[in-house]
Amino acid sequence: MSKLLTVTPSPHIHKEESTSKIMYTVVLALLPALAWSFYVFGLSAVITTLVAVLACVLFEFLIQKYITKVPSSISDGSAILTGILLAMNIPAAIPIWIVIIGALVAIGIGKMSFGGLGQNPFNPALVGRVFMLISFPVQMTSWPAIDSVSGATPLALAKEGLKNGETVSELLTQLPDYTNLLLGQMSGSAGEVSALLLLIGLGIMLFRKVITWHIPVYVLGTIAVFTGILWIASPEQYMDPIFHLLTGGAMLGAIFMATDMVTSPMSKKGQLIYAVGIGVITVVIRTWGAYPEGISFAILIMNAFTPLINTYVKPKRFGEKK
Repeated sequence: MSKLLTVTPSPHIHKEESTSKIMYTVVLALLPALAWSFYVFGLSAVITTLVAVLACVLFEFLIQKYITKVPSSISDGSAILTGILLAMNIPAAIPIWIVIIGALVAIGIGKMSFGGLGQNPFNPALVGRVFMLISFPVQMTSWPAIDSVSGATPLALAKEGLKNGETVSELLTQLPDYTNLLLGQMSGSAGEVSALLLLIGLGIMLFRKVITWHIPVYVLGTIAVFTGILWIASPEQYMDPIFHLLTGGAMLGAIFMATDMVTSPMSKKGQLIYAVGIGVITVVIRTWGAYPEGISFAILIMNAFTPLINTYVKPKRFGEKK
């Protein structure tokens, strides 16, 4: 009897990965884009980021100590990551008190109200960001000007211009060229002005095997295909795919937020459904919705569908016949 095997619950493969290791790897991948935002926006971006991070860490500590009364988890890096992502999704010069409210909503409602890390159905930073956008729309859409260029984001300028009857050719003379969009010379949040550096962050996470390529490629590919169809159908009425990929939060959302392990599907087929949904909803909101950007709403909507996707789209079980 002593030689009988005891089958324990999964996972059965031991790796050196840990929650803190994964979180700090993602933080590392964000540093190039974050550093560039500090260069572009100056001290205001530094202050906003520090306040967001410190507020997220503090609120998580206080909630765990005095409300849920569980051991503190602030050392795992998840609150730090939430703070950085929140800061990269908002204007650099937004009032500090709004940043603190956003951090409270992100941690208190988006994360801890569901039981903490691993149990939250929605990306906490996006919960905070959307709450701030709905509650403080003026402050959340007031962008600092870059090199005397209008403080409006390229997406906002394009949407407003097309709404007023301007053609794409006319708008392109008013917008940053694609080189500036790629390198980060435009107005927007810290996470919108550095497409190239966000792609470098993607490379870091792929190299460290923190994420797989599936969700980012499917999201960005869907945005490119959908906007490409619209652009081919009417090139003077719709912006081209490259513009959509390099502006707004497409890169930040697809690479760093849609890939959240807790809120994204487990299977490859599920990730395809999830990512295509994000891409389609993003383009629909950008093109016909009230907001110039839509990826935050798109990710949260598809986060809500993740449990359903996991239930009905499962990987093939070991030993199961085809």
